[in-house]
Amino acid sequence: MPFCRYRNCPVCVVILTVTTAIATSYGGQATQTSNTTTPPAQSYQLVWSDEFSGADGSAPDADKWAIQTGGNGWGNNELEYYTTRPQNVQVSGGNLVITALKEDYTGPDQVTRHYTSARMQTKGLLSQQYGRFEARIKIPKGQGMWPAFWMLGNNIDTAGWPACGEIDIMESIGKEPAIVHGTLHASGYPPEGYTGAYSLTGSQQFGDDYHIFAAEWEPQQVRLYVDGTLYATDTKAGSPQPNSWQFDGQAFFMLLNLAVGGDWPGNPDSTTQFPQQMLVDYVRVYQKQ
Repeated sequence: MPFCRYRNCPVCVVILTVTTAIATSYGGQATQTSNTTTPPAQSYQLVWSDEFSGADGSAPDADKWAIQTGGNGWGNNELEYYTTRPQNVQVSGGNLVITALKEDYTGPDQVTRHYTSARMQTKGLLSQQYGRFEARIKIPKGQGMWPAFWMLGNNIDTAGWPACGEIDIMESIGKEPAIVHGTLHASGYPPEGYTGAYSLTGSQQFGDDYHIFAAEWEPQQVRLYVDGTLYATDTKAGSPQPNSWQFDGQAFFMLLNLAVGGDWPGNPDSTTQFPQQMLVDYVRVYQKQ
């Protein structure tokens, strides 16, 4: 079962409508719905983007991203130490490149880890309530890899998690190379539930190419997409805890990270190859016109 990155607490997930994918309960039963919610026609205007077009080897734009550091496990017993070093995060070839390395590293807090990687956020730089949040990403694969593109409510520092709300636009665990997950977290949600999951067909794997991951968020509804295909919709009315719907009334900020190990993906093993890279072609934010 996945765990939150802010507190060591089981995921409280509710994605209630799934199409062209499987909504899998962590009790082990898979279901597929036929009552697909058709999204309304939308007209969006681009209001923010990072195309990662800086010079090769440069750091991400500090006016758009704050790089987080530390090796405290991040609430999930993760194994990496997040750094700001170019070995772990840089712009190259028109991409943001987040690299996970197997190495002994001791941070300034004297915490030693045997893996390094990177994590970054737009907190304090960009936050928005409602709209379309989109990224084109090529994710890594391999046991113990855990890439994510996600969002948190601006009140995380005062309300804490999960009361701030969390929208996971894309998460993947390396042992499931053909599957990505979309998740909502909120206070009052049950400790076990359902998560939207999008599966590629045939022998395709997400690590083989870039894919576009997006969330369309509007009052009382969040929709999740892979490559333009709607696969999950959550609504306030359909939530098991409508009074705990933390997805209206405040702006959210975005995060990108590549974790190594942890309670959900498990740890790397002898089959895991390093270095591993998460390549982000762009991140774009839109508002409805």
